[in-house]
Amino acid sequence: MSTKTLAVAAIALAAIATAGAAQARDQIRIVGSSTVYPFSTAVAEAFGKAGKFKTPVVESTGSGGGLRLFCSGVGPDFPDVANSSRRIKASEVEFCGKNGVTAITEMKIGYDGIVLASSKKAKPINLTRQQLFMALAKDVPQGGKLVPNPYQKWNQIDPSLPDAKIVVLGPPPTSGTRDAFVELVMETGAEKFPELVELKKADAKAFQKAYSAIREDGGYIEAGENDNLIVQKLEANTAIFGIFGYSFLDQNGDKVQGATIEGNQPTFDNIAAGKYTVSRPLFFYVKKAHVGQIAGIKEFVGEFASEKAWGKSGYLADKGLIPMPDAERKEWAAKAAGLADLKM
Repeated sequence: MSTKTLAVAAIALAAIATAGAAQARDQIRIVGSSTVYPFSTAVAEAFGKAGKFKTPVVESTGSGGGLRLFCSGVGPDFPDVANSSRRIKASEVEFCGKNGVTAITEMKIGYDGIVLASSKKAKPINLTRQQLFMALAKDVPQGGKLVPNPYQKWNQIDPSLPDAKIVVLGPPPTSGTRDAFVELVMETGAEKFPELVELKKADAKAFQKAYSAIREDGGYIEAGENDNLIVQKLEANTAIFGIFGYSFLDQNGDKVQGATIEGNQPTFDNIAAGKYTVSRPLFFYVKKAHVGQIAGIKEFVGEFASEKAWGKSGYLADKGLIPMPDAERKEWAAKAAGLADLKM
C-alpha cells in the first residue's frame, strides 16, 4: 500500500473517530439533586413523549456530587445538565473553569420546603430551630462553652417534647438539602445562643464550624440520597424522624407527616407565602458547550420553563414544586429562551 493511500486512510479514520465522538450520545444526561430529581424526571418524560427527541437520562447523585460530575469536563463523557437544591458555589464555578466548563446557564425552577418528617402514626410535633440545633449539633453551648452534645432524648431539650431517643435520618454532606438545612436551621438555631452570637462576632469561621458540625453519635444518621428509603424507614418506626424536601412529603402524605416549625406547617400555601421558614429555591445548570452537540438541550430547557410545566397549574406543581411568582417565572423564562450566562 502506498504512502499516499495510507495517509488518505488515516485521514478517513480520524474523521470517523471525530464524528463518532461528537455523536457518542443521542440522549441528554442529567445528574444531581435528589430533591430536583422527581421534577426533572417528570419534564424528561413529557419531553420524550413529544417524540422529537429521546427521553433524557436523569440520575440522583446529590447536588454536590452532580455539580462535581458536571464541572469535570466538556464532551459526551460528561453530563449536560446538573440539578441542584441550592445555588452553585463560587468554588464549584472555579472548578468548572479549570476543566474547560466556562459557559453555564443557570435556571431557577421554583421553591421547596425542607421537612422534618415522621410516620403518620406518630404524634405530631412542634419544634423550633433552636431545639433542632440542640438535637443535631455535634457540640452545644453549656456553662459558657461548647461541649459534646449531651442530649440523647427529645424531652431532655424540652419537657414538652417526646420521651424518645433522638434519631434523625438525613442527607449526606454531598446533598444540597443538607447544605440548605444547615443554613436555614442549624445556623439560625445557633444564633439563639448568646455564647454563639459572641463567637460569630469574634471568629466567623469558628462560628460556621460550630453550627455546621452535625453529631456523629447516632443521633443523626446519614441515609444517602434515596429519600424514598427514608419514607420506608419512617413507616416502619414511629419514633424516628427524617429530613427531605417537601415534594416527598406531598407525594407520601398517606404515610408521613411534617413537623410544625415555629408555628407553621410545611404546606404548599405556607411555603409559597414565605410563612414556612425552612424553604429554599431549586435550580439546574446547563453546559452551553453541549448545546448543538447533544440533541435537544435547548428544547428541554424550554419544556422545563413552560407554563404547562412550572406554572401555577403545571404538572410540576402536582409533583410538589412550589411555583415562582408570575413576574419571577417570566424573568427566568426569558433567561431560558436566551440560555443566559450564569452571573454570580
